[in-house]
Order: sequence, then C-alpha cells, then structure tokens
Amino acid sequence: MAKAYVITAHWDSEAGVWVAESDDIPGLVAEAESLNVLRDKIRMLVPELLEVNGCLESGQKSARVIVRAHFEEEAAVPVAS
Repeated sequence: MAKAYVITAHWDSEAGVWVAESDDIPGLVAEAESLNVLRDKIRMLVPELLEVNGCLESGQKSARVIVRAHFEEEAAVPVAS
C-alpha cells in the first residue's frame, strides 16, 4: 500500500481560520476560513509540493493523503439556578 501523507488541521481562534501543516510534506502550510476551502487548497498544494520535494515515484498518478482536523472550544454557558 502506498505511503499515506498526514496533514493536521486545527482551528486558530485568534486568527479565525483553519490552519493545515504536515511533517510529511515539507513546506505545507495553508489556512482558510472553512474546512471545505482548506481541503480545496490542500488538494491544489499537495501535488506540487510532493513533486518539488522529490516524493513521487516515476509514473505515480495519485498520493494517499489523510487530513486530521481538530476543533476545540471553551465557552461559558448559562445554567438554571
């Protein structure tokens, strides 16, 4: 089975964007206001970065990519007294 490239996405609440990074794909850093937009950016960036970094085998037609997204929020909510 082909190597899987893992990308981690997290919500940056201060910037109000999703941020994607990967230890497996050098140079991959992307941000977007939604996960859907971030996914589209990743799909455009990954092939180029894999090629530039010499990660592709001759004739390789696709790469297996796993995106792990994490969202965490802390909030004060009213409760009945």
